[in-house]
This record gives sequence, structure tokens and C-alpha cells, in this order.
Amino acid sequence: MSAMFTGRSDEPAVPFGDASVADAMTHGVLHCAPETSLRTVARMMATYKVHAIYVFDYGNEADEAVQLWGLVSDLDVAAAAGSNVDERTAADSTVTPLVTVTGDQPLSDAAELMALKGMTHLAVLDTASRRPIGVVSTLDVARAVAAGQGEREIHASS
Repeated sequence: MSAMFTGRSDEPAVPFGDASVADAMTHGVLHCAPETSLRTVARMMATYKVHAIYVFDYGNEADEAVQLWGLVSDLDVAAAAGSNVDERTAADSTVTPLVTVTGDQPLSDAAELMALKGMTHLAVLDTASRRPIGVVSTLDVARAVAAGQGEREIHASS
């Protein structure tokens, strides 16, 4: 189990129409190896209060290249909860193929991709290195949509 997680800032979300993926995403990478038990993955989610964990394959240990294997979401854990969770691994439960966006893309593109693919989380890759830098979720999209509501609209509905 490994973590490099900075989370979200306390700043208010950028309104949806103006937001890039980087404005809304959760920065940082929580990850595990493919052979990690699904129960351990669930424990990581609960400990760090996140809804998705990256799965990295370290392959040949002499080679420092890390391959991005997939992303296990809380929905994947929920789907496996009725079966024998202790016999499942992160590799058995990853979303495949991994769907990615870059931080510089409009958040509206990510939201459209989520809806099209029926996914709640997308891996966010650095534009230059193509390495994972975070995750964007449907909750991140909802936060940006909510930020677009102006004071007048809030008071009008009260």
C-alpha cells in the first residue's frame, strides 16, 4: 500500500462552465499492487476517505518502470461485497480499460465521458509525462455544478 495524496483544497469549486479537470479533481495518487486483496483496497478507501485506488504493476523489480494497471472504485468493492472478498484482488476488480483525461481538459468533457462510459471516476494524467496525478469523480463534477449557483438563485429558492 502506498500513498501520495494531497486531497482537495478548501477553496470553493470553480463553476462548472469555467472549470478544467485540474480545477475539480482530487490531487494525488493512492495506489496498490495488482495482487493486493480487495479487503485491503477497501481499508485504504476507508482510511483515506476516497472512492478509488489506482492499481500499479511494478513488473520486473530491476526495471523502474511502473505500469498503470487500472482503478478500483468503491462501486467495484460494493459489487464484490456479496462474494468472497478475501479471495479477490485489486487486479480482479479494476475497471478496464482504464479511462483517462488530462488536467487541462474542460471538466465538461470529463463529465460527458463519464456519462458516455457509465463511470464514476476517471484517471487524471499529467499532459507531458502521461503519469497519473489524481482522480476526477462524479462528486467533483457535482461540486463544480453547485458552485455555479449564484446568490440570487439561492435566495430565490428559499
